[in-house]
Amino acid sequence: MKHQIQHVGEFSFIESKPDSTEYPLVLLHGLMGALSNFETIIDHFYEEMNVVVPMLPIFEMPLKSLSVDGLVEHVYQFIKFKGYEKVHVLGNSLGGHICQLLALTYPDVVHSIILTGSSGLFESAMGNTFPKRGSYEYVKAKTEMVFYNPESATQELIDEVFATVNDLGKCIRIVKTAKSAVRHNLEDKLKDIKQPVLLIWGKDDEVTPMWVGQKFHELLPNSELHLFDNCGHVAMMEHPEEFNRLLGSFLQRVSNEVVS
Repeated sequence: MKHQIQHVGEFSFIESKPDSTEYPLVLLHGLMGALSNFETIIDHFYEEMNVVVPMLPIFEMPLKSLSVDGLVEHVYQFIKFKGYEKVHVLGNSLGGHICQLLALTYPDVVHSIILTGSSGLFESAMGNTFPKRGSYEYVKAKTEMVFYNPESATQELIDEVFATVNDLGKCIRIVKTAKSAVRHNLEDKLKDIKQPVLLIWGKDDEVTPMWVGQKFHELLPNSELHLFDNCGHVAMMEHPEEFNRLLGSFLQRVSNEVVS
């Protein structure tokens, strides 16, 4: 990743235009996600607006505090630390779950939401049980499942996931966070999210299937849904040009809207 990660106190992040007066675009990665998942978004919007990626401290937060709620609080404290008045939040997988809870808990700081392959209603990835730590083939199959084309799962990515789940401390944290996410089903609360929401979903998503995106669209009162053919769980990686076109159009449209 060519973009420099800054470390200030308890926060690690990248930021493209810190002096911008417009609302920043905050990208929240998933449980096994990394900066590389958002590389095409960062590169596309880096010079155009303030793109911010806070690193979620899944592997650094005190274990007793580690939960979806704890990660939401971390993101909120980061927003206040940076002095952002409001933000556009974009989340994939667990990151999308955090976006929703942030909007429900601290609605005044969220201007709009972009969800792609988000948890919050249903997800089927590593599961909420202990992963098969010694099985490379298991990890390889689970990593490939994220993509429509299994060959998109590079050797580097598979090795990175394998190393993570074979680190006992990290594995415990992954399972604890996943269990916390499962307990935070938001079906009954989504009606309270009034911000405009852009939903981008892969029709071939095996982690958060297409019907999950359709259910989000049904439950979120101010949402629009776009479905991608030949696309799995990471639309921004598999169809970057169309994803960025939709994202740019949405941000331009909602930036001047007043959210009550």
